[in-house]
Amino acid sequence: MKKKSFKDVARVANVSAATVSRIAKGQTNVDAGIRARVRKVAESLGVDLDQKRNERANIVAFMLANRDLLHNFQARVLFGSEAYCASQDRELLFMSFRYPTTTPAKELPLPRVLTQRGIVRAMILGGTNSSNMLSALREREIPFAVLGNNVLGDWNPEEYDAVYSDDIQGAFDLTAQLIADGHRNIWFVGDIELPWYGRCAEGYRQSMTQAGLEPRFSEIHSDDHQLGYLAMRSLLTRREPVTAVFAGSDQIARGVYDALKQAGISIPDDISVAGFNDSEGALMDPPLTSVREFPEELGRHLAEFVLRRIQKPDRPPQKLTIPTQLVLRQSTRSVPAQKTELTAATR
Repeated sequence: MKKKSFKDVARVANVSAATVSRIAKGQTNVDAGIRARVRKVAESLGVDLDQKRNERANIVAFMLANRDLLHNFQARVLFGSEAYCASQDRELLFMSFRYPTTTPAKELPLPRVLTQRGIVRAMILGGTNSSNMLSALREREIPFAVLGNNVLGDWNPEEYDAVYSDDIQGAFDLTAQLIADGHRNIWFVGDIELPWYGRCAEGYRQSMTQAGLEPRFSEIHSDDHQLGYLAMRSLLTRREPVTAVFAGSDQIARGVYDALKQAGISIPDDISVAGFNDSEGALMDPPLTSVREFPEELGRHLAEFVLRRIQKPDRPPQKLTIPTQLVLRQSTRSVPAQKTELTAATR
């Protein structure tokens, strides 16, 4: 039997051969309904529209979006993705890309390497992304997997391949430990308008509410280390009751340390401090209680999801959550029975 061609697909789908060719090349100037009809016809005829494009493209791109190149956590996610791609004989291309998060998806400019067909086969989205990038890649039929913790704005995770660190549960567990240690006036320090801090704040809030305690949040918005320093100084100046601080990252905790030490306040004798992500905790003085995340595992599974998507484009969206681990160190301790709060007035 003669092998079916693009012309056969065009005839059955009642479109021109040029339209089939544009769809096969991944061009976006074809109506979504027509694209779906042509692909359905092609599948029924046993014609692989993506074969030529897939044969040329063997590269998976890791896009670090809207974040610092030297970000420790993201670098470890990249390492995990690279290791997995190498094990599957796939090349990983790293790119750093900043884009506006409010531009409509159809108007969002993409890196040239993505607009030139036959180079990049799929994407791993690291760093900080937003729904417009997810929509832009989907419209251009570029397979991708995204680090779900770091997506800004409204999006439906059920529609995409996403891997998460279980930061909500990790934050809940850390807060519960502080409560078990006798702390009642526990403050969360982090910019909760950012999704990764917002998720930690949600775990903290759930744990505090469950214990019948009032969640307390800093209102300072700044970069990590500076945020921690300014937020802690603000709490001290306002004479807020506080026995423990939950910093949304180890980097924020370092700023909290600096503010407390500058004020002559002992950690943990006067105030306990805990961080999140455990990227620096063991190196701090005193060593920082933190929640350990596993960024290499996040990267490995992001790459795994992308390669699965390449093999089976029509499979249901994949979702995976990687657990966290509470690491107790010398920056936190139990509150003596007679000491329930410390305010600036008592220091």
